[in-house]
Amino acid sequence: QVQVVESGGGLVQTGGSLRLSCATSGRTFSTYTTGWFRQAPGKEREFVAAISWNGGSTYYAESVKGRFTISRDNAKNTVYLQMNSLKPEDTAVYYCAARRSFVRVAETRQYDYWGQGTQVTVSS
Repeated sequence: QVQVVESGGGLVQTGGSLRLSCATSGRTFSTYTTGWFRQAPGKEREFVAAISWNGGSTYYAESVKGRFTISRDNAKNTVYLQMNSLKPEDTAVYYCAARRSFVRVAETRQYDYWGQGTQVTVSS
């Protein structure tokens, strides 16, 4: 069993930065692919970024490529999402999720464990 807790959300102005953290419990976390998703009001949950168990592979949505960076520290059982050059359209609840393999990582249904989410609001 893997438990997932997100933190680091908040209110930021356009062009600003935030770093989200995804802390997990469970001794096998270091073997899990971890992804970030987001959901804006009235919209479906969408993929943001994913990282393989050892950090060797990453994958990003086109909308965040070049602005967001996903990384992990397995010694701390934590995955990070550094978000720079934030835009109002980045406003959403951001969720962290974990799964075993690094295939079809953009598909929500492939993930087994989810956190409760953290709110990110970007003001214009």
